[in-house]
Amino acid sequence: MIAQKLQAFWQLMRADRPIGTYLLAWPTIWALLIAGTGNPPLKIVVIFLLGTFVMRSAGCVINDFADRNFDGHVRRTKQRPIPAGKISATEAIIGFFILLAIAFGLVLQLNTNTVMLSFLAAGVAALYPFCKRWTHLPQVVLGVAFSFGILMAFTALESNEWFIAALLFIANIIWTVAYDTEYAMADREDDLKIGLQSTAILFGRFDKLIIALLQLVVIGLLAWVLYILTADWIAWAALGVSVLLFMYQQWMIRHREPMKCFQAFLHNHYVGMVFAIGLALHYWY
Repeated sequence: MIAQKLQAFWQLMRADRPIGTYLLAWPTIWALLIAGTGNPPLKIVVIFLLGTFVMRSAGCVINDFADRNFDGHVRRTKQRPIPAGKISATEAIIGFFILLAIAFGLVLQLNTNTVMLSFLAAGVAALYPFCKRWTHLPQVVLGVAFSFGILMAFTALESNEWFIAALLFIANIIWTVAYDTEYAMADREDDLKIGLQSTAILFGRFDKLIIALLQLVVIGLLAWVLYILTADWIAWAALGVSVLLFMYQQWMIRHREPMKCFQAFLHNHYVGMVFAIGLALHYWY
């Protein structure tokens, strides 16, 4: 019984599906590399990576709690632990606060400014799942939640490069809106039936065009960062590969097939990874 509950909670945390952790971690790694001029202290890197996993897990738990009356009506989510009866709503909330406590224990190892930012980050992360009921822009709220790690990296390393931090913060919000719209395109028909809102519904027949424009803005902002850093050619090459990856995503979503849209969403992991590798090589070689 205990083993089954733990397995169900592992699934509730999406620990078996790490894409969200990757998408949260890569921009944080960008920030750590830049704020630490290529050599951030190992202790801080470990704290941030563990914190990324824990907070993403907490976000999934509170998301499924908020959507517990909707997930059973969506093909892709009806087998999640709460609608499937493997985890109760009360157990989910208890688990959420346990994860928050773990995350708070991690952030207490950092400086005061970073601790203060963590409260804002946790608040926005907890707010996001409920936004789907009253706004077509929950993806923007998710983008803000996913971007706090960037600001916290700069405060933790006491960097003065706040203009670069702002560019990364904005770029990541826009990138999140783009890839989470791809994710929402996979659920659009079900969301319309049950009354949930998303940018995929808001953008309608202009969804692919708007995603492309958002991706273009992301590339522009990241190019601005590389220009300020006077980055080596290898970082620019990585950005060029990111352009190709975005173009491939456009090809995948061209017919708006739900599974292809979901695969395009998953594909963003490679965008974040490639840019992180480019930054790392800029500093290390």
